Amino acid sequence: MQTRETKAQRVERLKKSVNPWERLAEIRRFAREGYAAIPPEWLGTYFRWWGVYPQGDGAGVVAGNGGEGKAVPFFMVRIRIPNGLLSSNQLRTVADLAEKYGFGVADLTVRQNIQLHWVTIETLPDVLDGLERCGLSSLASCGDVTRNITGCPLAGVDADEICDASPLVEQATHLLAGNPDFYNLPRKFKISVTGCRAWCTYPEINDIGLTAIVRKRRTGSETGFSIRVGGGLSAQPHLAVRLNAFVEWAQVLPVIRGVAEIFRGADILRDSRERARLKFLFLEQGWTADRFQQELENRIGFRLEPAEPEELPADLYRDHTGIHPQKQHGFSYVGATVLRGRIDPKQMRAAADLADRFASGELRTTSMQNLLVVNVPDRSANVLADGLDSIGLRVAASSFRRGAVACTGTEFCKLAITETKAFSRWLVEEMEERLPGFDQHLKLHVTGCPNSCGQHWIADIGIEGKKQKVNGELVDAYYFCVGGALGQLASIARPIGYRCPAGDVPAALERLLQAYLELRRRDENLGQFFARHTHETLRNFLAGQEVEAVGRDVSPGRVPHGIEG
Repeated sequence: MQTRETKAQRVERLKKSVNPWERLAEIRRFAREGYAAIPPEWLGTYFRWWGVYPQGDGAGVVAGNGGEGKAVPFFMVRIRIPNGLLSSNQLRTVADLAEKYGFGVADLTVRQNIQLHWVTIETLPDVLDGLERCGLSSLASCGDVTRNITGCPLAGVDADEICDASPLVEQATHLLAGNPDFYNLPRKFKISVTGCRAWCTYPEINDIGLTAIVRKRRTGSETGFSIRVGGGLSAQPHLAVRLNAFVEWAQVLPVIRGVAEIFRGADILRDSRERARLKFLFLEQGWTADRFQQELENRIGFRLEPAEPEELPADLYRDHTGIHPQKQHGFSYVGATVLRGRIDPKQMRAAADLADRFASGELRTTSMQNLLVVNVPDRSANVLADGLDSIGLRVAASSFRRGAVACTGTEFCKLAITETKAFSRWLVEEMEERLPGFDQHLKLHVTGCPNSCGQHWIADIGIEGKKQKVNGELVDAYYFCVGGALGQLASIARPIGYRCPAGDVPAALERLLQAYLELRRRDENLGQFFARHTHETLRNFLAGQEVEAVGRDVSPGRVPHGIEG
């Protein structure tokens, strides 16, 4: 009796038969022949290797079947920006492409990418060619490959950094992106390499997280890296495991390649799309840090020296907003919030012009969906900040605006349950009105489904999209998780059993934060406050009364392999 091919088997069969990176000519043919000429395997799989993802119809997962919503004949195009390094001319190119081909919509993502929307198959080659001409690419920003490699956006200018690790990000990108040896991984593969002390690229939730560290030697000090492996969020969050290793600068690329080869060779991870990330070697296959390190050292052919003690960062915003001095005397960087990551062509061009007029023309994207201008002479910093403020990119922002992160949501994602972008803007503006004096650090993350593309598991307050019946009508709702943190107090946010319609979220947040302001102990931050209260107490703060716990009702739909998360 013939058995039906599983989803994982189908994807693995398709990947074995074609390396999409070698098939750009086919994309150009589809552009000539039109949307109807695109075969299902391209729409469902191969386009992702080029950072291209079919766009949803705006209704999200509930309008479809089999755990995925309906698609429209438009595409999202994700632009890979290694380390978040961006020139003014490149940002202008993105603005032009968004305006000409994407209805003026662009989004900054939690992996320092920029996403365009509404791109048609007929215009896709023009978009790809336009990116290539300015030194950008969408290659390897989706699919079962190494995604955009993140790094501290202040690399080279941070006054407190241990080292500028951006050259390693560039070299690792060259090693893995477009390399046919690594086009067929079990699933997406995320790497962070940072030389900063704040760990602003969240190494704890990457498949590989390399963080700079200094060790003392008889001949002086040496800069190298700590290494963590197997981090990830999605529906089953797992903080990366630290190996007992000091990775020397010259060992970084061999180590990255070695971990990628271990992942590539882990055939057990290819049996299920939902359990295909590197973290499942630890979650389900019994791997330990010692076993992983032994496998890694066998593969790279040398022993790694023991790890050095490291200083974990406090879990602050890590967003780099505001005006701050650089290591270069007389210069500052200016960080602006991009609320919900949504930025339009006018704002991009204006930011590029400001960077050229008052600085060196260098900008950076961040893991909190924000935008920085670096190498600003101190005398021009306030003028540049005023210019960013005037176009809606706030430099001096409220706690709610600074800490807000939002995923794509049902506006474009076929797997989302709720709309997130407009909701997040409304939520922030509501909270600014309700609690105008609130000045505590607050990471407020909105994700439209359980897959955590909005990273709600690491937020002080993370809200996860659901549906709820109100007067017989199905409406957007959100389920609350609190107390997520990284760094010194690393922990996954706690689902506390409270859900409410989207329209009631501001009032619930106001009640919770008012309780914090009234009941906090001296110098107690939000994380500490949440940690010393029970699920029941926090739930009742949100509701304003005693309520029974409700389950998360995790979606049975498939875990995506083309969106952030």
